[in-house]
Amino acid sequence: MLNNPAHKVFSVKNLPFAVLSAIVFNTAIAGILTLIRTMGGFWLNFIFSQCIGLSIFGINLLILSRMKPGVRKLAVMSLSLPGSVAVGLSLAFYISEVGSWDAPYVWQSMMIGLFFGVIGSIAFFLSERIHILDREVKQRQLDEVERERREVEAHLRLLQAQIEPHFLFNTLANVSSLIEVDAVQARRLLDRLNDWLRIALARTRSESATLGDELSLLENYLHILTMRFGSRLQWKIDVTEELRAMRFPPMLLQPLVENAIRHGIEPKLGGGKLTISAKIKQGALRLRVDDDGAGFGEKTSGGGAGLENVRARLTALYGVSASLVLQTNELGGVSSILELPQ
Repeated sequence: MLNNPAHKVFSVKNLPFAVLSAIVFNTAIAGILTLIRTMGGFWLNFIFSQCIGLSIFGINLLILSRMKPGVRKLAVMSLSLPGSVAVGLSLAFYISEVGSWDAPYVWQSMMIGLFFGVIGSIAFFLSERIHILDREVKQRQLDEVERERREVEAHLRLLQAQIEPHFLFNTLANVSSLIEVDAVQARRLLDRLNDWLRIALARTRSESATLGDELSLLENYLHILTMRFGSRLQWKIDVTEELRAMRFPPMLLQPLVENAIRHGIEPKLGGGKLTISAKIKQGALRLRVDDDGAGFGEKTSGGGAGLENVRARLTALYGVSASLVLQTNELGGVSSILELPQ
């Protein structure tokens, strides 16, 4: 039909339904004319109604669907509508072999055709207008969803960007302090940091990420911290290969590990042990970061800015369907429990 969708009033895929609707409408007119006994019986009225109605439908659809709404379109319609009625009458005369342009009632038939043609045209264009408005509303809704998705992605990137520099600055400070006293260890630390950065950058460029990707990043992170803490830091990751293959948002676990080490293991004399585990419970992925460190202090019960960052990302990604809970362990230390819907 029309190449410009801005003023397109009809689509090809709607053609069968539109033709069927026109035939039903024309049949109803034939029934009305038969009831008021204008001329002949039902079949004669049926022939005239279908010829006139389908002529109006076909001619006006072909002409008017290629024009933008406005005064020009109304002017063309004022000519095309009676013209299509005349074409329909001529076709009906030929098919039925009843009547001609010389018959005394031909102008009555013309006026009846025009009357019902106007009604049918108004109904058709109103339905098409409703269809166009509905399509525009749906498109605006899709645009709004896409805009919100982009805003969420930008917000998540900002939150992630706030997490990573803290670790980088601490590690670089450790390298700086080690260069003069232990150059070999400083080089090892730089190598580990290089590996961590390579994995982190690969994740930011990837369209999808898994729990296994996150744990690989964490393993490298914990190796770096082990160089700093030595035997004071013991750690274990207990996650099956099946769970490692599950989709998982980036940089949700590292702030939990950072929090456990900074507020639990580092302040404790002799250090402590960190355990990361995962399982499926009641249809949700439950991850735990357990430590046997110093436990909650006066300033750590809420988790600090890092965990607030995680909560903000959870809200942006899952709304109220995800949760992060911190609780005290019976034998000392803190557990961070993260639940994500699946």
